[in-house]
Amino acid sequence: MGKQNQIIEVKGSKIQLISKNRQDYISLTDMVKSFGDEAVIYNWMRNRNTIEFLGIWEQINNPNFNPFEFDRFRRESGLNRFTLSPKKWTQATNAIGIFSKSGRYGGGTYAHKDIAFEFGSWLSPEFKLYLITEFQKLKEEENKTRHLQWDLQRTLAKINYRIHTDAIKENLIPAKISKSKTNAIYANEADVLNVALFGKTAKEWRKQNPDRTGNVRDYAALEQLVVLTNLECINAMLIDKGAGQAERLNTLNTIAITQMTSLIGNKHIKKLK
Repeated sequence: MGKQNQIIEVKGSKIQLISKNRQDYISLTDMVKSFGDEAVIYNWMRNRNTIEFLGIWEQINNPNFNPFEFDRFRRESGLNRFTLSPKKWTQATNAIGIFSKSGRYGGGTYAHKDIAFEFGSWLSPEFKLYLITEFQKLKEEENKTRHLQWDLQRTLAKINYRIHTDAIKENLIPAKISKSKTNAIYANEADVLNVALFGKTAKEWRKQNPDRTGNVRDYAALEQLVVLTNLECINAMLIDKGAGQAERLNTLNTIAITQMTSLIGNKHIKKLK
């Protein structure tokens, strides 16, 4: 899976995040900018407790981890001559929790969020708490966006799913409009849609339903409202193309009949009611 960069701001520091193999990695290089340079990362990695944490994390999450090199690093930690860099750790142990990325923009050392939070504790407990807070805010916004997109796609897929025509309810399928109505010019552009879908103008509906308030659209079925939305978009495109009103009316009526035939009885539409 490709990598995707994001940025969160923690106590004035902009910290980059990368998505790699569906996991979140945080830039340790950006995290240390207010504490020093990358030497801070090396000092943290040569610590025995850090090595043990990294080794346990890899054993849990990485089936290809080399435990023998891990033991060697753990034995040598604490010696004055011992040094350890992210690159050295990764190459020797096949670690996946930390990696280095080259490049002018977004380059540096990245660590899985679990490891980055641990590093944050070593830098400053306060910094770690702010880091976790901003990270969680980002994830919550992502989840909201993803949920809305999924709901929209799911609803559209359900609505547009076609079923067999034997489930059609004849009383909701628009009738083919007469030639006289096709040639009629309506002062209210909205009536073009009303006639195409409902077979009558708003005035005609009110005359036929004197005891009802509102208009014909207020009493439309869910299927009719779905088709009405589609007709509005199609009508706008036809207007842009310069189609005359009579031509548009006839076209929209044909489309309304086709779409209503597809939607009536649709089991997914029924679930939305």
